[in-house]
Amino acid sequence: MQKTKTKLILVISLSVMIRVLGYAQNPIIQTYHTADPAPMVHDGTVYLYTTHDEDSTVNNFFTMNDWRCYSSTDMVNWTDHGAILHYKDFSWSRGDAWAGQCVYRNGKYYFYVPVNQKGGGNAIGVAVSDSPTGPFKDAIGEPLLIGYGYIDPTVFIDDDGQAYLYWGNPNLWYVKLNEDMVSYDKEVGIVQEPLNDETFGYRSKKIQNRTAAYEEGPWFFKRNSKYYMLYPAGGVSEHLAYSISNGPTGPWVYGDTIMHVIQNKGAFTNHPGYIDFKGKSYLFYHNAGLPDGTGFRRSVCIEPFEFNADGSIPLITPTKEGVTESASNLNPYARVEAETIGWSEGQKTLGSDEVGVYVTKIDNGDYIKVSSVDFEKGATKFEASVAAATPGAKIEIRIDAKDGELLGTLDVKNTGGNQNWETQSCSIKKAKGVHDVYFVFKGSTNDLFNFDWWKMKK
Repeated sequence: MQKTKTKLILVISLSVMIRVLGYAQNPIIQTYHTADPAPMVHDGTVYLYTTHDEDSTVNNFFTMNDWRCYSSTDMVNWTDHGAILHYKDFSWSRGDAWAGQCVYRNGKYYFYVPVNQKGGGNAIGVAVSDSPTGPFKDAIGEPLLIGYGYIDPTVFIDDDGQAYLYWGNPNLWYVKLNEDMVSYDKEVGIVQEPLNDETFGYRSKKIQNRTAAYEEGPWFFKRNSKYYMLYPAGGVSEHLAYSISNGPTGPWVYGDTIMHVIQNKGAFTNHPGYIDFKGKSYLFYHNAGLPDGTGFRRSVCIEPFEFNADGSIPLITPTKEGVTESASNLNPYARVEAETIGWSEGQKTLGSDEVGVYVTKIDNGDYIKVSSVDFEKGATKFEASVAAATPGAKIEIRIDAKDGELLGTLDVKNTGGNQNWETQSCSIKKAKGVHDVYFVFKGSTNDLFNFDWWKMKK
């Protein structure tokens, strides 16, 4: 009897574990190490701006050279738009592409980012683009702000049109931006916020020049006439906390902790981002959740949450599942970029002038999951744009699991080179309803082929 009971418990535990792994969404990007999430909602799409931790670090420290952009209309599949800005795009910068934020105004997208100047010292630059996915360019040819600890800018435009830029470590400063978004009100000047127990929390780890729990990485937003400042707090290792105010420039009142320190492969930093999208609230943050993750190789995650009735923010637990309910279903009958991914294992993305961003470094056994694909009445044909230097690779089209029902197999033919793109197709078994689609890659060699887009046909 005891053996039977133990076996039953084991079966149930394995079933739960498989189900949890099957719904894993965090970290949301697996092809690169991303950190410091800065989401922006615009015209029904979420644009996510991230920093990029290189796979190989220099001097065992943050090695960050560019900023990347991803987008989603459903919160479960993210389309990779590649690197949209590099620190070298600022002629006056010498490196360290750290946490920034983008905002839309008057037909332009303004991206505020911190870098180090040639000759030394911190500075905040502003880049501008006609598109949320770039390319961005230096808007003024010089830093917008220069000073020690001038990092991690957050930008917000209030209902009256006044824009504010907050930033800083170990202090918190702000300026009132002018309407052109590339200069600030010099009469008001640079204002330093008072940091103390009442405004930004009690700091248990006493460090020189730090008089409150506030550490860095502020995120500023407004909700129901209240102003919120989220921030990493407490020193290394960082937790997330918030303060609240009745006005955009304070006085601030400390709220509480919203996420405890993440005990995750040495991820000693964190960085919040917040959006409301299609009626739901989401907290963005980072950990070191990929297999090779470390404190210098971090990854962006998301947790859905609900505000308390009084407007306070609850304690949010980081999870592996992340966002499990899609905000909308994906249409497979329109062209879908291969770099639109719910989960993947093994690949990278690159870009070219001809096709833009595509999936590469595809090896035998790698796969891509695309979540919440709506087949409606079913599809009978699968098309894909591929480029292959050798024959013999296959794309297995499966639903609901990596080893789920096989709808069909595309035999990828040699196209004459890994940048010679062809549309190839195969018949598939008719599927109905909403499913997660898995593209499972098979072949006898590494670097099997490159993959640009796919499409289903009825």
